[in-house]
Formats: sequence, structure tokens, C-alpha cells
Amino acid sequence: MDPVIVVGAGPVGLTLALALARYEVPVTVLDEAPPGSAGQDDRRLARTAVLRPETAALLERLGCATTEGTRWTGWRTLRRRAEVARVAFAAPAGSVKAEERDHDELLEYGESGGFGGSGGPGEAGDFGDAGSPGDARALGAEPSPLHLPQHALTRELRAALGGEADVRIVQDSRLTLLKQDSSGVTVHTRGDNGTVWRASYLVGCDGARSVVRKLLGARFPGRTAVERYAVAALRAELPWPGEAVLHRSPPRGDEVTARPLPDGVWRLDWPVPSDGRLVTPDALLARVRDALSLWCGEVPAYDLLDTGVHAVHHRLARRWRSGRAFLAGDAAHLLGALGTQGLDEGLRDAENLAWKLALAWHHGASDTLLDSYQAERREAVAARLRAADRTLPTVRGEGGWHTVRRTVVPRAARAHDVLLTDGHLGRGLLGAPQVHTRTPLAPAAPPAGSVLVGTAVGALVTDVPVTAPDGSETQLHDRLGGKLLVVLVAPGTGVWERRHWLGAGLMPRLAAAVSALPLQAELLVTEGYPGADAHTVLVVRPDGFLVAALAGVRPAELYACADATRGGATGPTPASAKATGGERVPEAAAGAAETAGSEATANR
Repeated sequence: MDPVIVVGAGPVGLTLALALARYEVPVTVLDEAPPGSAGQDDRRLARTAVLRPETAALLERLGCATTEGTRWTGWRTLRRRAEVARVAFAAPAGSVKAEERDHDELLEYGESGGFGGSGGPGEAGDFGDAGSPGDARALGAEPSPLHLPQHALTRELRAALGGEADVRIVQDSRLTLLKQDSSGVTVHTRGDNGTVWRASYLVGCDGARSVVRKLLGARFPGRTAVERYAVAALRAELPWPGEAVLHRSPPRGDEVTARPLPDGVWRLDWPVPSDGRLVTPDALLARVRDALSLWCGEVPAYDLLDTGVHAVHHRLARRWRSGRAFLAGDAAHLLGALGTQGLDEGLRDAENLAWKLALAWHHGASDTLLDSYQAERREAVAARLRAADRTLPTVRGEGGWHTVRRTVVPRAARAHDVLLTDGHLGRGLLGAPQVHTRTPLAPAAPPAGSVLVGTAVGALVTDVPVTAPDGSETQLHDRLGGKLLVVLVAPGTGVWERRHWLGAGLMPRLAAAVSALPLQAELLVTEGYPGADAHTVLVVRPDGFLVAALAGVRPAELYACADATRGGATGPTPASAKATGGERVPEAAAGAAETAGSEATANR
């Protein structure tokens, strides 16, 4: 089998390559960057990424170090100089989950000029260890979002790929031609490494101006400059170390967002008019000084490290798959208004596609499996875009509603703050993890013996402690990114030696049923799972989404779930075939292939 070619060496392309390598799939990454520039990414502190906790966990499972990032511990929504409502979502580890609190609860502005509770300026005093008021809920000890510079993420991904023998990164390779046939993809590149390459599958992770998307003829409709932001990265001491801030209505200017980075660095963002007017350096400096003086009582010492202006576009490719070619990341979608995170969604694309391509490369795949990537991920991003587009006019106060809402309907202002917060924190309508309610990888009908548990079918499973048949203990999410997981809920197994419980009760029958499944699966045991009775069997996809929860051992139903997860039966593709490793192939071979244009048209 030929390798998978990934076009583009940004965070999404590198993450996809790393995930495929973990599945023992050879990968060739074609990078436009010139020779010698590998790892020398633009160190722009004003260009950062906010990753949801489950996305950060994905990177850690892949061996990508993210220690340079900051997992902040709370989110504050500032509305006026005299008031600040703290919206916290991650209490200290080991704390007890707080009861619901009134979102109207406020901290008073401290005498020293900083914001804080009874514990002093900048402290959470009033709320203790259990968290803070937020959108009428506290999320206990759940992990918080990860905020890190994009160049740092790219560097760590490259470092992780450095130990992968089956991954090649070829620089100075710009794609110029893409052709497909029934057995693979042929591409031409130009540059010092210009040549012809052969791949089993190809994924375009080459950004908003994707060459792959253009060669496939995929339409990319949407809106330009939905929002524009002025950005400043600076080093200063602010009253909320380790917390992010959304100041909704400061006395001067528009809202400002501040997010922490390592070493006392902060990224500040201000929305600016989308009419294309320039943001002058003097105007940006005035915004910086206004914000700092407002928060600290006076302008503290600070170092301005980086500035910039960026526009947020909303676009969505019509098709993400054409034959053996796929789109991912910014090549497939652009979003980011109201706090939604485009890079986070791109990394989710990579996770969703990796295990499906790996299954196809090793064992062959049905169209149902390969089409499910577009069906699942495009719907997730489309829902995010729809939510942002519907919310944007109200949040930004178009048509004078902003003034009416703030003066006449104060409750709406608070709900508005919650909506913005949800978008920035990766929860609610604007940011919550996807639930695959209409995936083609589900059984045609609910399996007999299906039961309800604390996780909906199609949602990401809860991370509970599990034990493998070899006796090793770990967390459920640590086992993702490999095989199908079959988890037995068996209270009390933790006190038994492995030689007792492995051959007792339901385990022998369940082990036999798992060994007969049509794709590789791993059997795990857990003491308990939210909402699940004893002897419940959970079927979990390699990317962590729940396929089904069954009452007891049901071999036929287990088989049906596994078969649906692989997209049904398909003819095998021999993985033992010699891989070319992405080596050059004769021009004659490329000339005999069909053009990508006709393939894309046929699949549209």
C-alpha cells in the first residue's frame, strides 16, 4: 500500500500525520516551506489557540507536549468598573462540585483598585474551593481550556513526529496537479523537491487558500470578515493570574478579552468595525492603556510584545471528500466569531478522520465509513456556524438592540454574557462537543437490550478508571485512539485478583464475544459508570464516542455495533502490499490516471 499524503504542515496536518503514525500507517507530509525552515515557525504571540480540554487531551495521548500552554482556572465576565461576575468552570482538583448559584452574584470592586472578593483584590474569596457563580452552574474539577501560542504547538508536534520512522516531511513541495484512479492518488509538486508522488489517500490540510480544495473543484461558500479584532500580546501583572477575562462593557471603547499565556504574558483582543478601516498603532496603544488602567487602577509597567489585526471569516466547503481525497481544518471550514475556535475544530477533524483512514489502509473500507467523516464533522461545524450567525446580530447590538437590551432588559445582558462565555470556553450552543445523532456509523435500529446511561449514544464517553485484562489500570480516555473499546461495568472487581475476576461471571462469555468481532477491539472493566447498572456493556468508538450501551453480554448485538462502526463489510485491501514510502513514480504512471476534476464532479 502507498502511504497517505498529507498536504500542509500546520497544526492540523501534523496532528493528522501523528495520529496516523500511531495506527502504523505510513505518511508523507508535503510542506510548501523552503528547506531549512522546519520548526522555524513565525513566533507571533498574537497568534494563539484555545483548545477545549478534550482536544488538549488528544494531543497528550499522541505524545505532543503542551506544557508551554496555560490551563487557566477561571473566566471572569466584567460588566462595569464597580462590578465583576466571575464565571468559573474548573475548580481545584479534589474539590466538591458546587451547587447551582445565581448568575447575578457579583464581586465588589476592591478599595485598592483591583477586582476581588472577600479574600482580597483578584482573589476568589467569596466562593471558596468549590468554584464560582457562572452560567448558573459550576463544573467541579473538570479540566479547563488550554491557551497556547500556535508556533509552540507546531514545534511540539514536529518534535513528536521526529521519532516516527514512517512519517516523512518533505519541504519546498507545492502541489500543482492531483489525479485519482481506483487504487490511489497521484500528485505533482514543484520546487526543489518537485516530482510525482503516489498515495493511497490524500488529505488537504493546506489552509484557507487550499490548493487541494481548488484542484478538487470543491465550492467554499460563506461570508468574509464576519468580525475583525485588534490583538496585542504583552507582559504585565493583572489582578487575575491564571484566569481569562471578558470585559463586556468597559466605560471607554468596546469589549476586551484577556487570556493568560506563560511567563506573565497576556493576549488582549478588541472587536473593531468590519468596514475595513485601519487600526492605527496609536489607537491600539490607547486601548491597551485604557484596559490596564481600568483593571489595575493605574497603568502598570508592561512590555508590548506583539500586535496585529485579524479578520474572522465564516466559510464551509460543500464537499469534504472526493474519492480518495479529503479536506480538513481551514481547507474545509473557517469560523471563529464569538469565541468559537477554528483550530480546535480542525484538530477534531484530524482525530475523526485518522482512525477511519487507518481502518481503510489496513483492512479496506466501505464508502459508508469514508463518507461518515464528512457527515459527522461537516454537520458539527455547520451547527457551530449557524449558532454564531444567528447569535451575532444580538450580541453585537445591530439595529440598536444593544442599547435597548442593556437599559430595558438587564436579564438579557446577563444571558448575553453567558452566551459569549460559552463560546470562549467550548461549551453550550457555540462550543460544546459534538453529539453524533445522525451518524451513518450507527446500527440501523437500537440493538436489543439497549439501556440508558449517563452518556447519550453518539456523545463522548465519560473518563472513568478502567482495568485491562492484563491487570493494568488506567483511564478510559487514555485507551482511545486505537481499537474499538468494549467496557464492562462490574462493581467490586477492584478488590479481586485478576486470576479470579477474569475467569468469573460474565467475563469468559464477553471475552469470547469480543474476540469474534469484525474489527479489533479491546476489553476493559470499570467499577462504575455514570447512570449505568452493574453488567452494562459499553461499546465505544476509537475516538471516544458511545456506540451503544447493552444490558449484559449480547454477542449478536455486539457484532452489529462493531459492524456498524466500521461502516459495514467491505473487500479487504492487503496491507502487506509493499508501500512506496512516498517515493517518486514515473511520469507515465501519472499520465495514465484519471483527472481529479472528473472524480470530484462525480462525487458532488
